Amino acid sequence: QLQASGGGLVQAGGSLRLSCAASGRSFSTYTMGWFRQYPGKEREFVAAIRRNANAGIYYADSVKGRFIISRDNAKNAVYLQMNSLFPEDTAVYFCAADSRLILSSIREPNDWDYWGQGTQVTVSS
Repeated sequence: QLQASGGGLVQAGGSLRLSCAASGRSFSTYTMGWFRQYPGKEREFVAAIRRNANAGIYYADSVKGRFIISRDNAKNAVYLQMNSLFPEDTAVYFCAADSRLILSSIREPNDWDYWGQGTQVTVSS
């Protein structure tokens, strides 16, 4: 089970930190990811991290250099630090988990097995 939190309202240029708490004993073996969804659109990939940072971190081009994904396996948690936010970052953000993703599937929401509820991020101009 995944529980996302940390969304809210922020002005453009500001920062937010999303958290996702996971239950289960095998958290450290899962690839964790963040996706976002605009109204009427499909979920789009934001960032993902393998079981540890050395194993691989991936970002969408639109957030590269602004967002940082990290995880704390001791706390069963994954984070998304979002800096230099733009109004177009406004969306519902979801955390996701999967234990068997291959590299070509990481950006495909349909290939992820587990999803948390979304948390709304609103960036005002």
